[in-house]
Amino acid sequence: MLHPSTLDFEQLKKEVGWPGFAGLITWNAVLGNFAYYLLSLALYAFLPAEEPEGTELRTGGRLKYRFNAWGSGIFILVILAAGTIVEGAEFRVWTFISENYIGLLTTNILTSYALATYVYISSFTVQHPKDPSLRELAQGGHSGNILYDWFIGRELNPRITLPVFGEIDIKTWAEIRPGMLGWVILDLAFIMQQYRNFGKVTDSIILVTFAQTFYVFDCYYMEPAMLTTIDIISDGFGLMLAFGDLVWVPFTYSLQARYLATYPVELGIRGLAPIFAVQAVGYYIFRSVNNEKNRFRTNPDDPRVKHLKYIETASGSKLLITGWWGTARHINYLGDWFMSWSYVLPTAAAGYVIRNAATHPVDASSQDAVFFQNSYQKYVIPGEAKGWGMIVTYFFMVYFAVLLIHRERRDEEKCRRKYGKDWERYCELVPYRIVPYVY
Repeated sequence: MLHPSTLDFEQLKKEVGWPGFAGLITWNAVLGNFAYYLLSLALYAFLPAEEPEGTELRTGGRLKYRFNAWGSGIFILVILAAGTIVEGAEFRVWTFISENYIGLLTTNILTSYALATYVYISSFTVQHPKDPSLRELAQGGHSGNILYDWFIGRELNPRITLPVFGEIDIKTWAEIRPGMLGWVILDLAFIMQQYRNFGKVTDSIILVTFAQTFYVFDCYYMEPAMLTTIDIISDGFGLMLAFGDLVWVPFTYSLQARYLATYPVELGIRGLAPIFAVQAVGYYIFRSVNNEKNRFRTNPDDPRVKHLKYIETASGSKLLITGWWGTARHINYLGDWFMSWSYVLPTAAAGYVIRNAATHPVDASSQDAVFFQNSYQKYVIPGEAKGWGMIVTYFFMVYFAVLLIHRERRDEEKCRRKYGKDWERYCELVPYRIVPYVY
């Protein structure tokens, strides 16, 4: 692909490792994927759980939720740790993921489409405008355009009652359970793949996996805080969230670890320190801002937020105009974005080619060539591909900025509808959206 003038369709298939249509999905991948889903559902249903109430619905009343993602995640990781202690990098879960990666991706894509279709059809049983079971249509999800409503989500809080497992809140379960933990599991599988490839594990892949695992388990620890997010309060559950939760998060967010599994990067202390600092600053902003919001919403008399100033809207809501939220209206997104830098920077100037020493002898002066552990002839080197891989490995940082700005715009629109002139007054007092003095 570095020489497009000589690229034809057959060469393209060879370059990307095209497995043929039959290789896109296998029964092993389907069964393995659904075994993981069943385990996640079983832990959701049977492990001890916190059961808080959500925010008040537009039609009145509050739904109860079941939260035990922290315990579920720890339970699964302990199983994986035990298997790794016994069998090392050859533990069957790790090799299964490497061997069935494409099949697992395809299975989750099809699952997300099926789930989005199910909740769309089911939404027509909601008794609108006021359902006795507290079911509710999302404000932006019943436009009458079938394709749009299926994508954006017609029902706000779809639930299903399954034999053995009981009632499942589909949106909150899909939001942080199989996909977010799947992201961590894929990262760990790529660490094991790097070890099988090269007989070592580099500091870069450890840093990426640590940063992303910390992010996921911080989310699990603060799971009830999810009830005050725009996803839960106002977004319907359709293909956008189903695909995002089950496919986009685990398979796109783990691309950096997947890259490092094939091209190991050694950062050293000089490389690790600044990246870790960026991660720490981003996390501090992200967590401090969200803690301030959650404390103020749940207990305005909390000594940690009691001193904050606010304006009261006609609807009775209080909008902070000092503290973090007085600095920018969505400053939590700034911390989130800073953390994304620490996921991509460890891949350095990404890009590599795989060569055979018999046809491309290694230059004795080269410091970049790394031989595969199980092949004395096959090696990986940046070569003329150096830098081009950044299109893939740094994609997350660019995409995440677009995602956060898009989410901020949707949230602004929702708040403008809800608060009217009070929101205009708030914007005058807090003029910046995400980055103080910039945007």
